[in-house]
Amino acid sequence: MRADLATENGTDVKQSDSQTENSDWHLYILRTADNRLYTGITTSIKRRFKQHQSGNGAKALRNAGELTLVYQVKTAGHSDALKLEYRVKQLTKAKKEKLVKDQPSIEQLTALLNH
Repeated sequence: MRADLATENGTDVKQSDSQTENSDWHLYILRTADNRLYTGITTSIKRRFKQHQSGNGAKALRNAGELTLVYQVKTAGHSDALKLEYRVKQLTKAKKEKLVKDQPSIEQLTALLNH
């Protein structure tokens, strides 16, 4: 999903740049039925999770079976969320599993990723 699009009732709605940046952004990790971890960002965990479950979210999660939200953290904004998402996606599966186990705060996550 592009960062400048929000979905309302299944229809993409363009958000202005100020709406995108001023919204509360979250980084999240989902676990699939076959134990894969998927990392994403959103302004609405509930909405995005429903999209993923219905098959209207990321292609990587289509036909992935049951999804479980295993980690979420509020970020400082869209730019911060994008940077954190990139850094988390670069981690090994073992390091992502440690994030899920430890449930770090945003401050702890940022410090961990800046090492």
